[in-house]
Amino acid sequence: MSDDNSLVAEAPASEWFLYIIRTKQQHLYTGVTTDVTRRFAEHQLGGAKGAKALRGKGPLRLVFQQALASKQQAMRLEYAIKQLPKAAKERLVLGQLDWQSLLPESDA
Repeated sequence: MSDDNSLVAEAPASEWFLYIIRTKQQHLYTGVTTDVTRRFAEHQLGGAKGAKALRGKGPLRLVFQQALASKQQAMRLEYAIKQLPKAAKERLVLGQLDWQSLLPESDA
């Protein structure tokens, strides 16, 4: 018989992702989630679970995603990306800007 502590220890750690979506107007939307496929579908449907900023802006395209070590790291990267000018975000999407360079050294 196992105790509750062993069940918690065996549970897989949830993986966090940062993602970027491009709208038909070429705007870039940045978010974080544990399930990119589910979250992108929610945005595409445009319902209550999708971001208000993306409603009516389709078709949407997922143009970038990156797995990260923790929710904290994902949120710090999201904040850093949201501070960038659009040209830098475009370089990130094209793979010309290393996402790790956007995090503080303690997170990279």
